[in-house]
Order: sequence, then C-alpha cells, then structure tokens
Amino acid sequence: MARTARTDPTRRLVENTLQAHEVTDFRWVDPARIVTAQWVRMKCMFGCGSYGHRACCPPNTPSVGECERFLREYAEAVLLHVVTRFASPKDRVRWNNRVNRSLSEVERELFVAGLERVFLLPPATCCLCGTCTGERSQCAHPLSARPSPEAMAVDVYSTARRFGYPIAVRQAPTEEQNRYGILLIR
Repeated sequence: MARTARTDPTRRLVENTLQAHEVTDFRWVDPARIVTAQWVRMKCMFGCGSYGHRACCPPNTPSVGECERFLREYAEAVLLHVVTRFASPKDRVRWNNRVNRSLSEVERELFVAGLERVFLLPPATCCLCGTCTGERSQCAHPLSARPSPEAMAVDVYSTARRFGYPIAVRQAPTEEQNRYGILLIR
C-alpha cells in the first residue's frame, strides 16, 4: 500500500486517482534519488530488439544526460510497482497494452485536474500499436505513447532496491516479475 510522508491535496488527488485505476502498490519518492546510468542505454542499444524500431525507445529518446536533467526538474514522483506473470509471450504484449493504457488515463486525469507537469514513464514498453512506425513524428498515439523508465536511462534495478522494492532478473518467462513505472508529479 502507498506510504506518504505528509498529506496534502495534490498527494490525495494522485493517490485517489491511482487507486481508482487499481494501482495500489506505490511509493512517493524524491526524483533526485532515481538512478540513471549510461549502462542502461547500452543495454538498449546492444540487447534489446526494440532499439531503433519503436517511437518511444532509443534512439528516439533524449540522451542519458538530458534524461537525468529532465528527472531533476521534478520535486515529487511516485514509483509504481506492479507484479505480474505471463503464461506466454503473447500475454506480455496484451498486459503491456492494458497497463500502459490505464496509466495513460491516470496521467491524463491528473493533467486535467491541474497537474500540468505530470508525466508518466510506464512499466512496460509502448505497444499501443500492432506495428510501430519507429519514428516519433509518425506515432499513431502521440498523446498517450510514453517511454519506459529504461528508455529514459533509469536504472530500474538500483532504483527499485533503493526504495525497498524487490527486483531480480527472471530466469524464465513464466516466473513472477516485478515491474516498475514512474509518475513524475511536480
């Protein structure tokens, strides 16, 4: 369940909106403590089949330094924790799509409620389209497509551990996974 250091109207709004979308495991975090690293970008470049093929993945995202500066513009963020398990690779794509759409609605609702700076880094690679154009300028969903934390150079492993959450490399696709997203607030 969510833990907050203090209660204020913005935090209540965010927490109520998340809970209305059935997101119940999250923590308020200082964005300055979110870990970014060059190795994450290298893993994207030399270990991910989406590199260069998705509008929300590198090289269509800012440089590591720009990502770090972007995160530091925020004073508050919410680390979102979602536990899942997939029976098959096709289940992963459906899950990614469902989770990204739901969290995109959260971001939109918070924006309309007056949090103009809110920005989502969803816990899953964007897969809103069956086939991505690979070009941000040709994205079919530019209002809701967002980069994952990894696409923004976030070291999800170190960040999750820093805030007391479990995370490990999975040995098989059917093992339980701890997935993390970030909702940047203000």
